[in-house]
Amino acid sequence: MTSLSTPAANARVPAAATPTLAGGGGDGLRKAAEAFEAVILRQLMASMRQAKLGDDIFGSSATDNFREMADARTADSIASMRQFGIASMVEGQFRARVAASGGTGSGGGVQ
Repeated sequence: MTSLSTPAANARVPAAATPTLAGGGGDGLRKAAEAFEAVILRQLMASMRQAKLGDDIFGSSATDNFREMADARTADSIASMRQFGIASMVEGQFRARVAASGGTGSGGGVQ
């Protein structure tokens, strides 16, 4: 077993791996937070679709695929409006961590 005090356990993510410092600026972090919110919304919509009371008489695999694509597009659209607040919270937390680490490109990054 490895100890938690080993150098590998204390390794930091390089600055280039963080969305804010990878050349995307604050826009990269915003997009990543919105994408995370969209994933959560897609899962929420998929759960809602599974909670149906009966079988769809007109259902087919093509209809299911179309609904999944429509749900994904709807989730992306809702996430871009930032009405749920998930993206704002994620972005705020990571902005605070980047600011606390110095926000420079010299090895600082999100832990």
